[in-house]
Amino acid sequence: MHGIPSPRRVLEEGDIIRLDVGAIYKGYQGDAAITLPVGEVDEEVRRLLEVTQGALRAGIAQSHAGKRMGDISAAIQRYVEGRGFSVVREYTGHGIGQEMHEDPQIPNFGRPNRGLRLRPGITSALEPMVMAEDWRTRVLSDNWTVVTADGSLSAHFEHTIAVTNGEPEILTKL
Repeated sequence: MHGIPSPRRVLEEGDIIRLDVGAIYKGYQGDAAITLPVGEVDEEVRRLLEVTQGALRAGIAQSHAGKRMGDISAAIQRYVEGRGFSVVREYTGHGIGQEMHEDPQIPNFGRPNRGLRLRPGITSALEPMVMAEDWRTRVLSDNWTVVTADGSLSAHFEHTIAVTNGEPEILTKL
């Protein structure tokens, strides 16, 4: 899920790698992530990547004025768990603006019709982290590297979103 590059760990065909990038433009922060296959990957890995991207789209689809943060969280969880995967509980999406991590936290699980009511101008970083099996994670002894507790694969996609009077605007879209 999260680690430090090392010359001892060389990527090989069939692996996946997560890239998480932040940027600052005119004093405002942006945050985006993608998980990419290294060469050919098996069908289950392809499915994990597709479901994680779909979960991000499901969250974005709920990012309309008048909805609530819980609608985003519930949509992500419903999408992922309905396809046989699980969502991380220990890490969340977040508000974003002049600071990288602002309130509110946006879990990848939850109940609809709860939390902050969305209004135009709210920006957030939605970041579903999807586990192939159990949702638990653990931090390794370097106090930075995060892995799934059961050793299964995980994927992560993220966009910075702005709530508007119409459709949500993806601020980190290529």
